Amino acid sequence: MKTILIIAGTRPEIIKTVPVVIEARKRNDAKVIYCLTGQHKTMALEALSIFDVKPDDDLQIMRPNQTLNMISESVFGKLPPVIEQVKPDVVMVQGDTTTAAMTALCAFNMKVPVAHIEAGLRTFNMDAPYPEECNRRLIGIVSKYNFCPTTMAQDNLLREGTPKETLFVTGNTVVDSLRLIQEKHNLDKLELIALDVRKPFVLITAHRRESFGGGFKNICTAIRECALRYPQYQFIYPVHLNPHVKGPVHEFLGNISNVKLIPPIPYLEILTLMKHCEFVLSDSGGIQEEAPSFGKHCIVLREVTERMESVNLGMSELVGTNVEKICKSVQRTIEGKIKYDIHQNPYGDGHASERILDILMKSNSWCYTGR
Repeated sequence: MKTILIIAGTRPEIIKTVPVVIEARKRNDAKVIYCLTGQHKTMALEALSIFDVKPDDDLQIMRPNQTLNMISESVFGKLPPVIEQVKPDVVMVQGDTTTAAMTALCAFNMKVPVAHIEAGLRTFNMDAPYPEECNRRLIGIVSKYNFCPTTMAQDNLLREGTPKETLFVTGNTVVDSLRLIQEKHNLDKLELIALDVRKPFVLITAHRRESFGGGFKNICTAIRECALRYPQYQFIYPVHLNPHVKGPVHEFLGNISNVKLIPPIPYLEILTLMKHCEFVLSDSGGIQEEAPSFGKHCIVLREVTERMESVNLGMSELVGTNVEKICKSVQRTIEGKIKYDIHQNPYGDGHASERILDILMKSNSWCYTGR
């Protein structure tokens, strides 16, 4: 039996690693140890409760006003004793967080093979998204198993000189999560989010730091113009608590009758809104992957994206923070001028976790050696 130590720190990491944990715990050939770092705390517990999964360990690194360097310091201080105790045959990380990057480097320093879920995403711009683009490149350098969600991600790694034998196209585990969630949870209870939610509505999520300042004012200006132009639509915006987001959002949109500003909501409620909305305005990487699973068009409020697959298929449109581009994209979407196959999902079929574990279990080239 091979031992897999899976590390997660944030809500998105948990959402995308839990399917692997659930699948591994069904098998007789794998022992999985699930360890949280605590980079997110409340949101992490909320995500775990959705799947009824409990971690085996929690490093509890969360500190008030923690910086990226503080997170890095905590991972390097608290993770090595866990690796020494568990003696995993492989350490698995997901995505591009500081938890994932520092875990990968820590495991590499201890000569433990690293497996990377969602490998190969690139914008080729180190400032957008920051620090994620740097994090995923660091992980790619040390990973022995690169589980690419798409062939485009695989091609990115090939161009960087990553050995071909380390690359595996599996699909994205977020599609697995959405399949598991919809089997277990009812995503039709809009009234539990707010009694005055009404259809048709547009879902908005925007909070990326690259847009703070002028970019965010442009986003809010565009939403304001669209809401005034289409009063028959409700524009629902769960607003991030960061003052760089909350301030301009309430200043520009607080007095528009068909704009509904609500506090941050749990993941299941976000999915409920996504399932029932007309389309999405978002700067979230995760939502760019999730929207196609619900057949929803996504207008991407970013200058660059590492998820071009849905853009190339017409499921998403990259508009940045330009007011005119955002408004024109909303107009085209409302007027039905956006055409794409709602049954095609470039991010997978919901069985990525099975493929990942099949690949690991068939490999004979990994074992715990220690540092």
